[in-house]
Amino acid sequence: EMQLVESGGGLVQAGGSLRVSCAAEGFTFDDYAIGWFRQAPGKEREGVSCISTRDGITFYADSVKGRFTISTNNAKNTVYLQMNSLKPEDTGVYSCAAVIGTCTMTDRDLVFRPEVNRLIAGGQGTQVTVSS
Repeated sequence: EMQLVESGGGLVQAGGSLRVSCAAEGFTFDDYAIGWFRQAPGKEREGVSCISTRDGITFYADSVKGRFTISTNNAKNTVYLQMNSLKPEDTGVYSCAAVIGTCTMTDRDLVFRPEVNRLIAGGQGTQVTVSS
């Protein structure tokens, strides 16, 4: 079964750092675009960042540019989101998803450009809480 497993969330004070992970099980990330999303209580889910593994191009929401870094570890088949200078508004459940294809960010959200009509979604996500 192809699935994604998120981990690494936690509680941190404002200004601190966390790294969340998205691990692929049952497949490899070759030719995939992987995106990170977050959802705060009472708010809609928003795209945070994505990476296209074919060319390593990365995209970020304006709200996290300069603070978050997305990266891949091909040996571990894992995508990371390093989050620095965290703010209380970064609080939310972080989840990942992947498609064969590419991705980009618009003013509104993260957009996948799938070449195969299949989205692999993560599980429950991982909670990130930033205290003020």
